Amino acid sequence: MSLSRRNFLKVSGVTGTMLALGYFWKADAREAEIIKAIDADDFGVELNAWVHINTSGKVTIFSHRAEMGQGAYQAIPQILAEELEVNLSEVNVVFAKGDNKKYGNQVTGGSSTVRTAYKNLLKLGATAREMLIQAAANKWNVLKTDCYAEGGHVYHRPSGKKFHYGELVTEAAKLEPPKGILLKKRTDYKLIGKPLPRLDTWIKTNGTAVFGLDKEIPDMLYAAVERNPRLRGKVKSFDDSAARRIRGVKDVIKVKMGVFSTYREGVAVIADSTWAAMQGKKALKVVWDDSGFEHLSTDEIYKRMRESLKTKEGLVFKKQGDPAIIFKNAAKKLDVIYETPYQYHACMEPLNCIAHYQGDKVEIWGPIQAPDWIQDFVSKEMNLPREKVIVNMTFLGGGFGRKAFMDYPHEAAVISKAINAPVQVVWSREDDATQGPYRPGMMYRCEGVIKNGAIDAFKVKLAGQNNDHWRSGKKGEPNRSSSEGFLKPYYDTIKNLSINDVPFETPIPTMWWRSVYASTNGFAYESFMDELALEAGKDPLEFRRMHMQDERVQKLIDKLEEVSGWKNRKQNEGYGVAITECFESTVGQIVKVSRNTDGKVKIDHVWAVMDCGWYVNPDTIKAQVEGSIVMGLGAAVNHQVTFKDGKAVDNNFSTYQMPRINDIPPIEVYIMDNEEEAGGVGEPGLPPFAPALTNAIYDLTGKRIRKLPFNLAEV
Repeated sequence: MSLSRRNFLKVSGVTGTMLALGYFWKADAREAEIIKAIDADDFGVELNAWVHINTSGKVTIFSHRAEMGQGAYQAIPQILAEELEVNLSEVNVVFAKGDNKKYGNQVTGGSSTVRTAYKNLLKLGATAREMLIQAAANKWNVLKTDCYAEGGHVYHRPSGKKFHYGELVTEAAKLEPPKGILLKKRTDYKLIGKPLPRLDTWIKTNGTAVFGLDKEIPDMLYAAVERNPRLRGKVKSFDDSAARRIRGVKDVIKVKMGVFSTYREGVAVIADSTWAAMQGKKALKVVWDDSGFEHLSTDEIYKRMRESLKTKEGLVFKKQGDPAIIFKNAAKKLDVIYETPYQYHACMEPLNCIAHYQGDKVEIWGPIQAPDWIQDFVSKEMNLPREKVIVNMTFLGGGFGRKAFMDYPHEAAVISKAINAPVQVVWSREDDATQGPYRPGMMYRCEGVIKNGAIDAFKVKLAGQNNDHWRSGKKGEPNRSSSEGFLKPYYDTIKNLSINDVPFETPIPTMWWRSVYASTNGFAYESFMDELALEAGKDPLEFRRMHMQDERVQKLIDKLEEVSGWKNRKQNEGYGVAITECFESTVGQIVKVSRNTDGKVKIDHVWAVMDCGWYVNPDTIKAQVEGSIVMGLGAAVNHQVTFKDGKAVDNNFSTYQMPRINDIPPIEVYIMDNEEEAGGVGEPGLPPFAPALTNAIYDLTGKRIRKLPFNLAEV
């Protein structure tokens, strides 16, 4: 007998044991439809964001996004629990498997987890609550309007009687989800907007949280890979005799993993422990074939960028008015160049991944930001149906975009297939630092004309590697992130403006890094805005105010001015401001600097104001902005990736130095309250820091810094 999932559940009686809801998108629908899991087959759909409530009243929420410290593990339950009327202590959070048919886009990037899903999650929780209230009213034979939900129970106002949710799920599961649910007003929230302790703090503190390196499966072997230090190079030959003599080493094989539209080759040592695999790797002798492509060094890369900005106009990304005429006729113009370095992601947890290839399928476990991208990539590379690539997420010890990449899971799958066994591939710190992909180094030529104290013409040309070219191999279009970080209200007041992308290529692999191009664009745009303010003879904060008439930005500037004491600045103190926008959130920062007793510049204080619209947990926001500032500080004054002969030089924290705790100034974070749509939180706090810092240094010393990183002790 052929049974659908719906009929099987009906026949087996499973429908009476829980209430399971999810949402899906109808064709051309503007909002999601809430349906029961059991009805999914009738609609021919897979459900997003499943919520299960069992007969004990326990609520299980499937978190469809990765948790890498940014707070998704907390935010999703906090949103659902608000409308569902349950205590967070009663919620069990489970990482969903990779399945974009069921859970939609699962890429944890672009600060998108809350801003793209919060309305549907609220609706999902509210629908479950209303079904449970209706079930209680039916059991008591009373009006639903006389009942209300609170703390995982439904109460009857007149009598004081109550049921816990577990006593109602059997009846609730028989009801049809109601339409037109009214959501709470923000003023009625009990959980959302409150600084609640994070659900993952305890399990991370007591060691029960499972990160990639903690995961084990039966009969698992371990592998370490000696990879070509230049992406496009190949393995010419290798001597594995010494490696095979290492105790615990099982095999040594050549491997090839996909990196966007090309491949990286290496030699894998398979062993019965990570230690043995790494010792075997050290004993390898590999000869590389690095012919057929350039081996560039850092100086040559930036020399070429600078030349391209002088000689090429590039591809037009944005143009309004006629800036060329203004520049041609201007008696005076500013014309300066800003430079930002290549950066490595420096996650505290180096890359690792487990794969088990089993002929007709492959299963993957690890710290993964983009399970659906991995399914797409591995299924294509290994000629497997997409549903036969099973991706399981663990906690991540940092991601910053690097763990949204497909190379390391693909490599693990290739090795597992070759040895016919499950394997965990562990990258060393040196592997992680030298293999890339990196945040691209960038250079900006900024030109401007001031007239009557305001910007008359504004022109930017940027040169640097386009991440989209690595992803798709398609070229000819300007970098779609050319204006990332630049606030949209500027377009309303700067009538003559152009932004051009000058295409630039090297063999060095690049990809996303926290806040993507906003982290480099922001430095150029907001540093140049300060130089234009100086040319106009205007206060830097007032100059921005007059060029951004948007009400939200005006209120943010008011807050910045208030909390920092901007108008009460004193002599021998330098204040710098920068305001950037990315992923639908705007962040303004003011940095204060001074000189210490030995004359060295020190950072005294940072004030940050974030406007992310609707938000979930203020503590999470403050933590993310603080972390972004620390990361931005490191990228501004501590570290960069340099190249010699086509290879990365900086291979560990000895040369790629992190900020230390005594380098971190006091940081105050303020959140704007409004009724606007939710914006991102994890990334927008990073871009304004570097320009705010260098603008403050100019205010104190008169020295303009246009190249990052710089040595703070030498200013």
